[in-house]
Amino acid sequence: MSSETFRPDSGCPAGAQNQTDVFAVHGADPEVLAYAMAKYSRSALSMRESLAEISAQRAEQFLNTFYFQYGHRSIADLAHIAFAVERLSLLAAIVLVDEQRWDGQERSTRYQNFMKSGWYFPGFGEDSASAELYTNTVRGLFAAYDRTTAAVLDALRKRVARPESMKPEAYERTLRARAFDVARYLLPLATNTSLGQIVNARTLETQVSRLLSHPMAEVRELGAKLRDAATGPAWNMNAAAGEAFVKKLEEFEKAATIRYAGRVPGAGTVPGAGSGDLEANAEEGHESSLAARAACLLTREIRTAPTLVKYAVPNQYLVETRKALEQAAGELLAGVPIAPAPLVDLVERTETLEVELAATLIYWASDHPYRQIRDIVAALPGSRVLEIIEVGLRHRGRHDEALRVFHAGAALRFDILMDIGGFRDMHRHRRATQVKQGFTAKLGYETPAAGDLGPEVNLLAEAGILADYQATVEAAHAASARIAAGPAPEAALSALYVLPLATRVRCLFKMDFAEAQYISELRSAPAGHFSYRRVAWEMYLALERQHPGLARHIRATDFTQPIDLLQR
Repeated sequence: MSSETFRPDSGCPAGAQNQTDVFAVHGADPEVLAYAMAKYSRSALSMRESLAEISAQRAEQFLNTFYFQYGHRSIADLAHIAFAVERLSLLAAIVLVDEQRWDGQERSTRYQNFMKSGWYFPGFGEDSASAELYTNTVRGLFAAYDRTTAAVLDALRKRVARPESMKPEAYERTLRARAFDVARYLLPLATNTSLGQIVNARTLETQVSRLLSHPMAEVRELGAKLRDAATGPAWNMNAAAGEAFVKKLEEFEKAATIRYAGRVPGAGTVPGAGSGDLEANAEEGHESSLAARAACLLTREIRTAPTLVKYAVPNQYLVETRKALEQAAGELLAGVPIAPAPLVDLVERTETLEVELAATLIYWASDHPYRQIRDIVAALPGSRVLEIIEVGLRHRGRHDEALRVFHAGAALRFDILMDIGGFRDMHRHRRATQVKQGFTAKLGYETPAAGDLGPEVNLLAEAGILADYQATVEAAHAASARIAAGPAPEAALSALYVLPLATRVRCLFKMDFAEAQYISELRSAPAGHFSYRRVAWEMYLALERQHPGLARHIRATDFTQPIDLLQR
């Protein structure tokens, strides 16, 4: 190495750069930022240089070329957008958040009284009888929710004394949260909720397309509203302050122009800038006022993803495949009763990958347990198994990813049958592949008897509300069946809204050992809701039975042991 190529002052050869620069970027529109980041692969410019030369128009031109024409979809991963989605049903919220790459938060049934949230009312057309039954059922569930909250709270006050070190308001707030944990089982799927989500534009496009493909009217409308929110003007939290500043600047400019005109005979209206330098700007005769330029910057209309989501349409692959698989499942399982299943079934791997794929496809379109379906499919001729798999891929378009049900090969498969309320919590574990079956009353419902007080306690009976609870849930299930049989548009789908969160739902969770360990430890902890604490404990026990050497490394909390209800 020559002396010319080595710089003693830096200790590095010429051309070496040991000066990593890291900075956060704020204020760029999502699509402009995505373009700037994408330019790293196509330009030697720095981020600051790229953002300085990029306009929203140039970003749109670039994305139209590389995203839509060349299919470089990873570019959309770089544009992240925040949304507030308010006053949607719990049912629609479950569908909305069913994305593996999703970040957000929803209203908590533990800390908020859902009596105040309102509820969704689907269209019933001329079927006034179903509309009336629907209304009365939802109101009955909310009334029972209110009664149960009060009764359980009173029972908890009698059972759990307030420590002297605990403030009365903290004691009351903690016990009320425990009462809400029980009462939430009576909330209907029609209950309104609100949520916030932050997703990248690729996930958003997939989400919108999936929602637009859904058979339920509310969900399709939600998809359209999401697309409109991404492509239309966004709510700008700084707009009011920006407008006020521009108005103040305009007043300063006007005053400066008047002062200048008074000093210079014959001077007309000259745009200025406001404050001490406005008169100087007026004298120089600036072509555009500072107020106008400030308005362009501070009050401009912002559109978060005008390009990346505008072409999102219903996914025909999803729509047609769902129909075809429901037909295939109906034919394969005709006359086969739903087998009894435990809360958690860790289905050991005995089948081929082909059988797993076919069984998962049938599971998705049915109400039967995975083990039962797996065994039925495993007994089929190999050619029939491949036919089922072909049904799942027959309608796949050129740019369609294979459906989630094709995510196969995970070492651990937990078939979980639990209440919908608890499933909403388990649904957050998106590292696992989740294959959820449809909502139905066929699988019965859960009764939150013990809560966190131990298996010998029946809290609903102790509160004098058990019979009321059971009668309310069973009446809701009966009403759902009557509504489904009515002549209203989408009658069978509208009937799902009156199902309470106590209703059981089945979902297959496929995961690796690390995720099973994480869920078992996190969700069995005392601070959690007793519904998923029980599921997490059963997951641990299933692992212990099949993989005892591995299970000893899991720090699960024994669900059968009572916990301190005042500890959160």
